[in-house]
Amino acid sequence: MGSNREKIIPIVSLVSAMLLWGGSFIALKIAFRAYDPMVVIWGRMVVACLCFAFFIKRFKAVRYRRGDWKLIALMGLFEPCLYFLFEAQAIVYTTASQAGMITALLPLLVAVAAFLFLGETLRLRTLAGFALAVTGAVLLSTSGAPAENAPNPPLGNFFEFMAMVSATGYTIVMKKLSYRYSALVITAVQALTGSLFFSLFLFMPWTVPPSTLDVQGLLAIVYLGAVVTMGAYFLYNYGVSQMPANRAAAFVNLIPVFTVMLGRLILGEAFTPIQYLSCAVILSGVFLSQT
Repeated sequence: MGSNREKIIPIVSLVSAMLLWGGSFIALKIAFRAYDPMVVIWGRMVVACLCFAFFIKRFKAVRYRRGDWKLIALMGLFEPCLYFLFEAQAIVYTTASQAGMITALLPLLVAVAAFLFLGETLRLRTLAGFALAVTGAVLLSTSGAPAENAPNPPLGNFFEFMAMVSATGYTIVMKKLSYRYSALVITAVQALTGSLFFSLFLFMPWTVPPSTLDVQGLLAIVYLGAVVTMGAYFLYNYGVSQMPANRAAAFVNLIPVFTVMLGRLILGEAFTPIQYLSCAVILSGVFLSQT
C-alpha cells in the first residue's frame, strides 16, 4: 500500500503542476494587458517570496554543502532569469495557445540533455520524435498570422522555444541539487533569485511603471506568484526528485492540452486548420519519443 502511494503522489504532483502551468499562460496574457511584462514577472516573484516567508523556520535547518553555490547560481540563471525573460517576450508576440504548444518540445530537449549530462538512456525513437516535433513547431510558427493579441507569432514562438532550452538546463541542474536539498528549498531559492534579478529591470528606461490599479491584472499576478511560481514549481521539483528527469519531463506534454482548452474558454483563442495539423505533428513527435 505504501509503495503504491509513493508512486502515485509524484504523478499527481506533476499532473497538478502541469494544470497550473497551463493556466499561467492565460494569466500572463491577462496581466500583460494591464502592466509591463517586467513589472508582472517581478511582481509574481515577490508574491512567491512572501508566501515562502511562512517557512523560514524550515530553511534555518538546511545544511548547505560547500561549493553548491555554483550549481545554485546556474539553476537560477536558467530559471527563473533566462526562462522568464524569454517567456515574457513570447507572450507579448504570440498567443497563449501557441506558446503552450511549444512547451511540448521540453520533454524531448530534457531527454537529450539527460543523456548527455546525467547518463540516462536515449533511444533512436526519441531522436526521431524530437525531429518530428520540431518540424511541427516550425510549421505552427510559420502558419501563425499577426493579430491584435499576437503581433508576431513566429518571433514569439522562437522566444518560447528559447524558454524551453532554458527550462532544460534548469531541469538538469535541479535534478543534481534535488539529491541534497528539498523541493521547498529549491523553489524558494528560485523565487528569491527571480525577485532580485527582475527588480533591476524596474529601473530600465524601457520598463513602463504602473500608473493605474487594475484588479484583474493584480489578481493574475497573485495567481502567478502564489499558485504557479510557488505551487506549480514546488510540485514539479518534488516530482523530478522522485523519478528520472526524462520521465518527469514527459508530463509537460499535458501543458499544451490544458493551455489550448483554457485559451479557448477564457481568451477565445482558436487555431486555423493548418495550426491544428501542426499541433498534431508536435504531439505525434512527442508520443513517438515516449512510447
